Amino acid sequence: MSYSTTSIRNAALAGHPAAGKTTLFEALLHAGGAIQTAGTIERGSTISDFDSIEKQRGHSLDAAIASIDHVVDGQPIHLNLIDTPGYPDFRGPALSALAAVETVVVVVSAEGGVEYGSRRMMEYAKARNLCRVIVVNKIDHADADNARVLDELRTSFGPECLPLNLPADGGKAVVDCFGYGSNRRPEGDSDLGAVADWHQKIIDQVVEINETVMEHYLDVGEEGLSGTEMHDAFEQCLREGHLVPVLFCSARSGVGIKELLDVAQRLFPNPTEANPPAFMKGRGDDAQPIDAMPDPAAHVVADVFRIVNDPFVGKLGVFRVYQGTVRKDTQLFVDDGKKPFKVGHLFKLRGKEHIEIEQAIPGDIAAVAKVDELHLDAVLHDSHDEDQIHLAPMEFPKPMFGLAIEAASKGQEQKLATALHKLAEEDPCFHVEHETETNETVVRGLSDLHLRINLDRLKERHGVDVHSRPPRIAYRETVSNPAEGHHRHKKQTGGAGQFGEVFLRIEPLPRGGGFEFVDAVKGGTIPGQFLPAVEKGVRQVLHHGAVAGYPMQDVRVIVYDGKHHSVDSKEIAFVAAGKKAFLDAIGKARPQVLEPIVDLEVNAPEQNMGDISGGLASKRARINGTDTVRNEIVVKAQVPLSELEGYAAELKSVTAGRGRYSLDFSHYEPVPPNVQQKLMEAYKPRQEED
Repeated sequence: MSYSTTSIRNAALAGHPAAGKTTLFEALLHAGGAIQTAGTIERGSTISDFDSIEKQRGHSLDAAIASIDHVVDGQPIHLNLIDTPGYPDFRGPALSALAAVETVVVVVSAEGGVEYGSRRMMEYAKARNLCRVIVVNKIDHADADNARVLDELRTSFGPECLPLNLPADGGKAVVDCFGYGSNRRPEGDSDLGAVADWHQKIIDQVVEINETVMEHYLDVGEEGLSGTEMHDAFEQCLREGHLVPVLFCSARSGVGIKELLDVAQRLFPNPTEANPPAFMKGRGDDAQPIDAMPDPAAHVVADVFRIVNDPFVGKLGVFRVYQGTVRKDTQLFVDDGKKPFKVGHLFKLRGKEHIEIEQAIPGDIAAVAKVDELHLDAVLHDSHDEDQIHLAPMEFPKPMFGLAIEAASKGQEQKLATALHKLAEEDPCFHVEHETETNETVVRGLSDLHLRINLDRLKERHGVDVHSRPPRIAYRETVSNPAEGHHRHKKQTGGAGQFGEVFLRIEPLPRGGGFEFVDAVKGGTIPGQFLPAVEKGVRQVLHHGAVAGYPMQDVRVIVYDGKHHSVDSKEIAFVAAGKKAFLDAIGKARPQVLEPIVDLEVNAPEQNMGDISGGLASKRARINGTDTVRNEIVVKAQVPLSELEGYAAELKSVTAGRGRYSLDFSHYEPVPPNVQQKLMEAYKPRQEED
């Protein structure tokens, strides 16, 4: 079907695990005519969960994309849907999808209500200035409590959460309580009360966003408002978060699915209506905001929000077009690259299928294959006028769990390195590091499950078996006090020698301050060409650590004096002098070892409260609050990451498998003195071996 930018709707399905996102995805595709039969998770036949590991585990691990071409009242709609993983362990692909859509549909279970995943995705969508819509799924479930869920939504996210339809007949039907801007007043009753009462609340909420509409409404009443006035006010409400529509449905039975498609066509913002993306031109302090206009005739600007390494078509870059038209057989540049690539094939995605197309217009989502330069957040463009353009970077959770891995078979080291690089390209929360001190390859992720899934992928997709073991915790080092350091490096072995002398001062920076190197040398006592060498020596200590072998942070180094020799001074001499002077200062500055602290949220049955609290207390946790939600306790705490090794098994044992937890990196803080002493003692043998 031919369509224009104003016909496009881009929406991501997000929310808590088991809310029914994938089933809803299937139901929408089926109702919109994109597929003949809706697949099921139980049969492993869904469009989105096509990976064998997803089928085996019964839940989404990656974002999946499919499109619907639908007609509502003679008006076309091209709906690009992205099904995202619910588990917080796989938040990277879910958050990446937010860069491609105008609307985030947060799916909530009528059985489970507002849960951790729902709250977090609402927060992420709000932070990205995206329109938010809530879909309450499973309204016909035996344990559904639709009235309670609506009350929870309004309590958790504000009174701006208002239903556009309501369940009726015990969840076997839904009734419209908005009218979709058609100047009619829905009447009748629902399972949640009189439809007219909710209708009035919506109208009051919508008209107050716009003074002109409000004045007109007060003069002529609702019947006097035009459909255009209502639509424009509604669209403004969505953009500004003044209204968060709530829709009820059952993806299993199909109740409310057609109505959801109708709402998407009538009320979801198209790419010309939503808040504009935060594009910048330039880097650092010189970066300036620019507008990417959804003009099909303008220069191309597109953003890559997903990388897939497909075994059949190779590296696939999935992108959202913001400006211009991407056509098959044209040439595009990647970021600031000077060499263009040819768009040999252009695809629309439907799960694992690649459907070839001729062009992608502003607002649309498409993919190109076999372009090695592509990476997450790459900007594609067709003119050097668009050099140095980039989207404001998205903040991803910091991967704190780690495993040290090595190939199980000799000779597979290069194959392992290539496979790890591909996995890291696909998931922004999966990092690969090489620890030089221990010569370990360390993979880091958001949880033990996240890492284990990626190790399964190494074997299944890339044929690489690995051995794994716990790595060292990602401790850091810093200093507590200002101090001065000095070192004279002098070496004479016949002929030209080596000479360099450095005086420097160090100061602690606020936590998270990173590193600053300041040149305060006066009178040329250290010639300018040798200052980079001094910094190089300092950075060697930053990387390798000074007291326990961990990277150093939050320190300012000020080089203020030194000496040089006209013949013997060389770069290598000032590298050594800078390194030793820095170590000298650190020894006088009360060095500290910092440990990562994480925000932990535990959900468990009420009867396990004592065991949960006691277990956390033994782990040096600070409990920040507890709450009770439907016979479950929610415990929020801050805990040293080092204390959480094995916590998943411990929680499973204490709660008979009913407990669950999630965590996010919070900050670094000093370890207790006894822990620091142990870490320093463990470092001494490694120094001696070196």
